[in-house]
Amino acid sequence: MTESPARIEPCSLASIPPTLADSIAELVRTSATLGQRLHPRTAQSLTELVAVMNCYYSNLIEGHHTRPREIERALANDLDKDERRNLQLEARSHIRVQKGIEERSIRGELGEPATREFVRELHRRFYDDATEEMLSVTGADGTTRLRLRPGTFRSSPQEDVAVGRHVPPSSSHVEDFMKYFEERFQLASLGPAQKVVAIAISHHRFNYIHPFLDGNGRVSRLMSHAMALEAGIGANGLWSISRGLARGLSHRSEYKSMMDATDSPRENDADGRGNLSARALLDFVQWFCRIANDQVAFMAKLFDFDSLRQRLRLYVLSKIDGNEDAAALADEAFVRGSFPRGDADRITRRSERTAREALRKLLQLRIVDSETPKGEVFLRFSSDSAEFLFPRLFLPEDLS
Repeated sequence: MTESPARIEPCSLASIPPTLADSIAELVRTSATLGQRLHPRTAQSLTELVAVMNCYYSNLIEGHHTRPREIERALANDLDKDERRNLQLEARSHIRVQKGIEERSIRGELGEPATREFVRELHRRFYDDATEEMLSVTGADGTTRLRLRPGTFRSSPQEDVAVGRHVPPSSSHVEDFMKYFEERFQLASLGPAQKVVAIAISHHRFNYIHPFLDGNGRVSRLMSHAMALEAGIGANGLWSISRGLARGLSHRSEYKSMMDATDSPRENDADGRGNLSARALLDFVQWFCRIANDQVAFMAKLFDFDSLRQRLRLYVLSKIDGNEDAAALADEAFVRGSFPRGDADRITRRSERTAREALRKLLQLRIVDSETPKGEVFLRFSSDSAEFLFPRLFLPEDLS
């Protein structure tokens, strides 16, 4: 098997078929309008919930079943003392890394996500809180235990791996492959459509190279999230690809089967000129774009200003015994992003005592929150409200 970095070719499409061009145009258009009527502070609260969702589904893909409430408790440093603790540490790191990506994007400091430096940093930061147990990985022989080196590519013969039927490049050549990968997936020189195509192709090719001993799947999904933000289709973190990859369009095994099919070698002279199948790559890009469009459309429906505002009102009324004062306060936070506690009586047009009691109940249920005991209050979207406010965001069985 060739160890030339060109083994990952083709790394682009010879042409973009009209149906794919339409799909990409739709993704660019709808992602640009996602959540545009929401107040920035309300949108920020939603991105925090989306980060939990992204972590939840990315872990699910890896067979690590961490429920939304467990992830939220991990973010509050409320960690279990049993075997679930490592899953919580993993989830907390995942969200911290994603938050860092989004903060850098907002500041315009993200840079090129497909570089060796960027993915090494993702990997290193993902394992910041890892225990020795979490860093212990089974070698390719199924028995030898190896220690994962955060932020370090495979480089020794003991770190040669097999992933199902696929045999990635040997460890001694990973650095060369990743240098080639970095050169082929720079976004700055590409047009809008080519950037979307590059996100899809790089997602597969990164996993094909399998540069790290472990953690490649999660790093690739975080890289794709970063590339979507840098390409201008990430909607400031209001959607993420992981939910779509985990659920598929018709069944949950699609991601694995599509990735496996895209590993296929070139079939004949009509199947491109690279080492890998151009036909299979086009199928993957089309599928990836359909997944992305499906997720943006799903989020747009959930985050529609008027319908979410109405669901929020009904949710508050259901949780606080039909309390219209509490509903009015939650609505104010939704529309304005936040408000000073002292405005509660003005908002409700009730006595200070009655208004404060309604606010106390909202805070107690964590429907609204505050950075400090006397600070302004804002909405806090959590897994507790997800089933009512955001149906199908998570798998229903994990919200019970």
